[in-house]
Amino acid sequence: MEKVHDTTKQEEQELWRKSIPAQVFLNHFFGIHRHIAHQQAQHSIADLGTFKSFAPELSQEQKEQAKKMLIQCWNTEYALRTTAANGDESYLKNALHWTFPQAYYCLLFGAKAFLAAQGATVMSENAVRLRLARLVTSGWYPLPVSFAAFGSPGHYSYRALPEGYRTPNLELVDSPKESQAQVGQFLRTTRTLQVRALRRRLQDNPATAQINKQTGQPLAKFSRKHWDVVARALGATTFFDLFSRLKISANHREIGRFVEAEIDVRLFHRSLLETVVYLNTIHEAYVAKALGKNAYQFFLDQLPGYLRKGFVQKRFEEEIRPLLTEVRSIDSSLQWAS
Repeated sequence: MEKVHDTTKQEEQELWRKSIPAQVFLNHFFGIHRHIAHQQAQHSIADLGTFKSFAPELSQEQKEQAKKMLIQCWNTEYALRTTAANGDESYLKNALHWTFPQAYYCLLFGAKAFLAAQGATVMSENAVRLRLARLVTSGWYPLPVSFAAFGSPGHYSYRALPEGYRTPNLELVDSPKESQAQVGQFLRTTRTLQVRALRRRLQDNPATAQINKQTGQPLAKFSRKHWDVVARALGATTFFDLFSRLKISANHREIGRFVEAEIDVRLFHRSLLETVVYLNTIHEAYVAKALGKNAYQFFLDQLPGYLRKGFVQKRFEEEIRPLLTEVRSIDSSLQWAS
């Protein structure tokens, strides 16, 4: 009997060991979700000077592009909501195969709508990430999602994340300091992957490689100053890069470990969805302000019923409409990010 008990205990320990990578990933997204929740009430988009003065002159083509991207964003969010509402744990685990990329692309479409409302026609995902990095670090987002990481491996610094340097727990802990620690760790690991990948691309290209002056060959060993050159080319690492990890995970076979792991999969779905909803609301608010309240409402009235009568209209009435006014900013000289 004792031998059977020991075998069962060993199996449980082995299952937990295999679940650790998935648990860490859950902790990171739970940390982002709770970091927003801890600060959201004190920091509104309505307080941002960039939002107050946002009054771009858009062409009809730019307006249509913004609306097109929003519709794609909302359709993807609708799918995310439908999945998260399913109570079956086995279904939710297997749903991660499509929920991961859906969460990323939902955010991507919303970001493209936001950029289109600035008059930018952005197609490539890398161009989106670079523009968003500049916007995050120049005050276009409320404090809960204005965090960013800079620098090269071993020498990272953070924006809007004073506790980001801390080592987070493996267990779920809901406190402001722990949430920042989880976000900070996620930024570090993500930026390390990014910097290393960019170094490989740059060094594989003779036109961009850093050269060993003695041999004339691409450098094989990097000092800090060489890493710093790569880090500057990368730009800041922000929330967008963290969500891009979902797409990468879904494209690799490692998604299987999330399906097999013993984690709180319902919490995973809720953390992803609520974070995406928060960011979508920010992007929609900028688009609504660019189009004008009446024009935006007319746009919503033309949507299919499952959107018009659902979360899209509800979010407009409860979150976005209160932010909008008919008064154009007297400061029309603001230069949009380019």
